[in-house]
Amino acid sequence: MNDEVLFEELASSNGRRIGVATLNAEKSLNALTLGMIRLLDAQFQRWAADDTIACVLLRGAGERAFCAGGDVRAVRDAILAHHGDGPIPEVVTFFREEYTLDHRLHTFPKPVIVWGHGIVMGGGLGLMVGASHRVATPATRIAMPEITIGLYPDVAGSWFLQRMPAKLGLFLGLTGAPLNAHDALIVNLADHVVALDGYPELLARLTDTAWSDTASANHAAVTALLNDMECATHASLPMSNVERQLVAIHRLMNRGSLAAVAQALTDGHFDDPWLQAAAHSFAHGSPSSAAVTWEIYRRAKHLSLAEALRMELILSVNFCSKPDFREGVRALLVDKDRQPQWSRKTLAEVDQAWVDSHFTAPWGDGEHPLAALG
Repeated sequence: MNDEVLFEELASSNGRRIGVATLNAEKSLNALTLGMIRLLDAQFQRWAADDTIACVLLRGAGERAFCAGGDVRAVRDAILAHHGDGPIPEVVTFFREEYTLDHRLHTFPKPVIVWGHGIVMGGGLGLMVGASHRVATPATRIAMPEITIGLYPDVAGSWFLQRMPAKLGLFLGLTGAPLNAHDALIVNLADHVVALDGYPELLARLTDTAWSDTASANHAAVTALLNDMECATHASLPMSNVERQLVAIHRLMNRGSLAAVAQALTDGHFDDPWLQAAAHSFAHGSPSSAAVTWEIYRRAKHLSLAEALRMELILSVNFCSKPDFREGVRALLVDKDRQPQWSRKTLAEVDQAWVDSHFTAPWGDGEHPLAALG
């Protein structure tokens, strides 16, 4: 029996049910495997079609993380095992199914609550952002640190980072700077912050709710319920780094070129430790990732969610055919020497042709694996 994801259905006061899905890989911080993605996608399809299911709750096992990202080690293993030309089938499959699940969450016809406690990174953030009701706790720690492993902010990052104020999404993509719960509210990655020990109360309130037959009424009921739970929590919110540094971030990012931004991050003498750490991550990240992330921000400005995910599948498949991703995962997660040898060691070595090659579809017209996304 596959227990990577646990599913249950809780009865409510009027007979409607709440679907609960628990990512059950606590030792790996609930990192998403292809098996987990498939289990979730199949179950969400069943719950969408089941009229007795009023809402869905998604959480991670343990106290440390909702989900620390996708299983990039497994993706790297598939890359290393591949011999031959063309897209790596296992890579295409993993990202196609992950992005399909992300899209399903964004478009799910019923309320979806994500309990985003603890670490929420990469693929975990892709799940959380897609939910209709994104719940953080004071212990939530969000990041998209893909630049440190030679990748880029995917799982619809090209879409949702565009929607942040003051070019903050570009800053997060280039630096992988972490966000706390207060930050998450400000940048629209969380809708509610509730107490650390609020999960049992959330379950109790959900099962006590007299659910409606209409999704809009149920959405409103979940919002009201969570708003009531969070009223006493705001006083204990951590200080927001984003709020304090928003003008500084805008000035850093609003320089017209990546070279100018890089110079500002390199030459800046930041008194703030959070900005210092962000500048350090940028300086040690993959120059190719930085250049492609900059280009993504330009190209994705007017894309729909489906269009953004189709672009991201092309990008992810191409990143996996180039050396920086497998080298970044090796340095950070396999050998853990934190000394990646990037294929382009400086931004000056990254030309436009190299950047553009990441956006070139590795399949023919009409053959895009995500063509069916609406």
